Amino acid sequence: MDAAKLGFVPDTVIQELGWDEDVDNELRAAIESVTGSELLDGDSDEVVDGVVMWWREGDGDLVDALFDSLQDLAEGGSVWLFTPKVGRDGYVNNADIAEAAPVAGLSTTTTSSASTDWSATKLSTHKR
Repeated sequence: MDAAKLGFVPDTVIQELGWDEDVDNELRAAIESVTGSELLDGDSDEVVDGVVMWWREGDGDLVDALFDSLQDLAEGGSVWLFTPKVGRDGYVNNADIAEAAPVAGLSTTTTSSASTDWSATKLSTHKR
């Protein structure tokens, strides 16, 4: 698992949203290893450099969740949206992400495989 290939860098603080039993713990550990710090949970009120959001079909309104993910995010930060891959329980159609992101004020930069079961879509904030 190479979290650096997904765009994670050392000395950054990352908040994690949407954790559940089905998340990829190896991927989480790889992110913590690259960044050098533990992932913060959603209750943290610290300003963060990035957000990891685990999202599955049926988790609610994606626009609202993406908008909420920006609450503690520093200007210029990124949101990594991890969704189950095609054929997995909770699969989210890429068209749904492409539709939700701009409404929440985010731009899709890259989509790639994050692990065996999860895809990663990196979303960036617009410069204010």
